[in-house]
Amino acid sequence: MRRVAVGDIMTRNFVSVKPITNLLDCSKEMVKKRVNSLLITEGKKLLGILTARDVLWTITKKPGINLRELDALEVATKKIAVIKPSADIAQALGKMKSYGFKRLPVISKGEVVGIITLKDILRIDPNLYNQLGELLEVREAMEKSKKISEAEYETEGFCDECGSFSDLLKVEGRVLCPDCRDELY
Repeated sequence: MRRVAVGDIMTRNFVSVKPITNLLDCSKEMVKKRVNSLLITEGKKLLGILTARDVLWTITKKPGINLRELDALEVATKKIAVIKPSADIAQALGKMKSYGFKRLPVISKGEVVGIITLKDILRIDPNLYNQLGELLEVREAMEKSKKISEAEYETEGFCDECGSFSDLLKVEGRVLCPDCRDELY
């Protein structure tokens, strides 16, 4: 695994959009190209990455929002872990694990030259599936613990989800009983 360079297996024909592309057009591009992320670029300079999950979060957090009114860069992740094409896939996998990412843009001399994903790595060595499964479990556990720690205890009352009278937790702006909160996470 250490002898295979990121540049040898990365996706060179990555899908990118300009920072002013609206979210509706970005979503259409993801569907058209059958990808889950778009690199936000200005020329060859990487400005951010937009994932399908970013779009879904925007729709969920701002119901009724017009996707034509939001630019990709407004929603995209701007602090991005990147990797060089000369790095080996073990380094890429280690970086993905440490940051909890499923993809890394590949940068050479300040310019984006590709993207490496977990799928790219699995094509080289399908036996890594078990290790990659651990990555996804760790990320999911981190997100759950973050959401649970952000939950605030309230008094007792009626659950927003099931309507039962119980001790309540305020989670993501909703008031939930412990059972409904556990179902969410």
